[in-house]
Amino acid sequence: MLDQVRTRILIPLILSAAVALPGAALAAGSSTNSPPTPTETTTKCKKGEIWDDKTKKCVAPQSGALDNDQRFAAVRELAYAGRPREALAVLDTMTEGNTDRVLTYRAFAWRKAGDVAKGMGFYQEALAQNPDNLLARSYMGQAYVEAGNIKLAQVQLEEIVARGGTGGWPETSLRKAIATGEAEAY
Repeated sequence: MLDQVRTRILIPLILSAAVALPGAALAAGSSTNSPPTPTETTTKCKKGEIWDDKTKKCVAPQSGALDNDQRFAAVRELAYAGRPREALAVLDTMTEGNTDRVLTYRAFAWRKAGDVAKGMGFYQEALAQNPDNLLARSYMGQAYVEAGNIKLAQVQLEEIVARGGTGGWPETSLRKAIATGEAEAY
């Protein structure tokens, strides 16, 4: 009964926040529910370069013309395209330091590069900085699913829900991974 009351109160609040603050949800990566669309970063640029929409050319990731959001988009695209080592190289150029967002993406890229243990360490660092990082919790849970540890994946799903993530991409993708046994690749 209490959970139903909470749900009736929280869902409208979450939806209102999502409408009022769409940039905040996007910045965390949690509103993206589809694979990244290939851009010139993966279709045209040489290894070690990413596409700059402003200059309409491929540039080095450390280029001053790029902001961190452009770098993150490239990281996500490269990791999804099966190029996690290049994604890690882009992460090394981030100017915001080792924030929980950087650590989450670093964990994801290491996981996709095949070093799950290293990736899990970065997820743990991200969550130590920000226990409410729902994207890190979802990706960590998906790593547990890939390893066949559904109990630990379920713990992360419960944390996501407890922290207000019901209905968002982190919750729905982890719930789907637990149900199907397959994690998302983005």
